Amino acid sequence: MKTSINFKAVKSDSETHNFRKKTFDYIRKDLTPKNEYWMEQKITDRIQKIEAYCKEKSGRKLQKNAMPVREAVVVIKEDTTMLELQNLAKRLEEELSIRVFQIAIHKDEGHTDKDTKEWKPNHHAHLVADWQDLNTGKTLKHQSFHYSKMQDLTAECLNMERGISGSKGRLEAIEYKIQQKEEDLKVLEERYDLMKSEMGSKKSEELVVKENDFLGFKKIKTDKTIENYEKAFRTYKSTILKNESELESKSKQITELNTKVDDLKKQVHLSKNKNAVLLSNPTVFASEKKKYLDSVINIVEREIKFSRFRNPHLDRTDKQKLISEMEKIAQKISQENTVPFSAFNEIFKDNETANQLFSLLQFGNNNTNYEVEDIPIQNKRKRKRL
Repeated sequence: MKTSINFKAVKSDSETHNFRKKTFDYIRKDLTPKNEYWMEQKITDRIQKIEAYCKEKSGRKLQKNAMPVREAVVVIKEDTTMLELQNLAKRLEEELSIRVFQIAIHKDEGHTDKDTKEWKPNHHAHLVADWQDLNTGKTLKHQSFHYSKMQDLTAECLNMERGISGSKGRLEAIEYKIQQKEEDLKVLEERYDLMKSEMGSKKSEELVVKENDFLGFKKIKTDKTIENYEKAFRTYKSTILKNESELESKSKQITELNTKVDDLKKQVHLSKNKNAVLLSNPTVFASEKKKYLDSVINIVEREIKFSRFRNPHLDRTDKQKLISEMEKIAQKISQENTVPFSAFNEIFKDNETANQLFSLLQFGNNNTNYEVEDIPIQNKRKRKRL
């Protein structure tokens, strides 16, 4: 699958739509529970913060035509996780200074194909971002190559162009869709041939208009007959053009799906090769392991901020309660992103990382030192295996 990302000015009803604060007639309510949400701050609160910082930094108010908060719709796969999107948010901040503070994954939107009656899901995610330049207080200024970089980062983080997440299951799913499209094409071809056959065998007397003359003989009314033929030809011409367009569209879809199959087969091959390298090369394995753990740490930090946002007045002075809250955060991330608890065990073995995460949870910063020896985040009872 191909993905894309395109930021535009955020809409006034963005949070209502993204976080499903009301019912919409174009969504499937039975699929809404599959949606996922993450929020660090409300849009109105972030705009106030941006305006205040701009005044403080530049001495001027934010321009009226500025777009300090922007939103992007990102095309995702059915199995895209919040962890992958959080990783994308991290890369956008590191490389383009774009700070994402809201993410919503939607799996309840789509449409039903008119011909096949098959549900066509529109899996996508909404990313709401702070577009302020922290050096000037004004909005970020990007060039065309920056927007190209956004597309590269999105494809890389979501593994939708050159990633290695292709699997036999997804491959079979696409091949099944090809089969369905070919069947649809066959139905269209039969309908097209039938229509041409009907046109060729159309009985002339159905179009010819005859009237009796004064002697009682049947005589063709030329003007009315010609009018009937013209109407018939206009109708058939329109139908032929429509069917030809549908046939061309279906053929194009089949070609595109076959291309996807070839790409996925290549991805499966690359995946097998990479797995072989990981198993045989300790250096590569260590590098990939670090990348993965860094991604998990990133989503833990964001989930901590979200937890503090939801419960800003929660008493976090008791160490046992703090540990319990951290374990709940780890469980939530594990369930939603298929992260094994062995990953959290690795993260919290490092004293510096554990100190920073617990400090962030308790105080909103990572500057406090803890005695991590008596913080038992690794709990065998709650471990999960891949």
